[in-house]
Amino acid sequence: MIRRPRHLRPLRGLVADREGVTALEFALIAPTFMFMMIGSLDLGQMAYGSVLLNGAVEKAARDSTLETANTSAADTMVKGMVSPILPNANFTSTRTSYFDFVDVGRPERWNDGNADGTCNNSEAYVDENINGHWDNDIGLDGNGGANDVIVYKVTVKYKALIQIPLVPTAWYNRTLSATTVKKNQPFAYQEGYGSNSGVCS
Repeated sequence: MIRRPRHLRPLRGLVADREGVTALEFALIAPTFMFMMIGSLDLGQMAYGSVLLNGAVEKAARDSTLETANTSAADTMVKGMVSPILPNANFTSTRTSYFDFVDVGRPERWNDGNADGTCNNSEAYVDENINGHWDNDIGLDGNGGANDVIVYKVTVKYKALIQIPLVPTAWYNRTLSATTVKKNQPFAYQEGYGSNSGVCS
């Protein structure tokens, strides 16, 4: 019969001892569980904020198509709808007007002699938006006039709801944006594009 040395007998008891296992398992699982919970809250805040932002931007854009539109009030309405979900957020908005939908994002007409996609080297262009220089986007800042097409964009920057110690602060920065395109009501005659020519340097 083989007898184990006496100094090894306590080890057998230690291996069989189950006390403290629950505490050890909790210590291993708890951080993962907490990160999952925090991540769920973060994603929930982001998703709900995005839904509210898109809805508010659509409403603000519709309200701004009228002749009596107040764009400042529309921007304030967007902020008021979204701020309860994204507290202390920073809101910025832009409005760009175009003559028609096909003009959105297009450059002013020019003679691209060297086919490089930009107006340079004394190439002639048509100053369609009447601002004295060639633009690779024909749009003008602002809410435009009657029948103009408006691209309205709101960007929201905020910090995550729950911040974890020792995590870099840049990780908490979040950005949401919403863009919509609307056409102003025909409350007057629409102004056309300019036809003056110019030369790019």
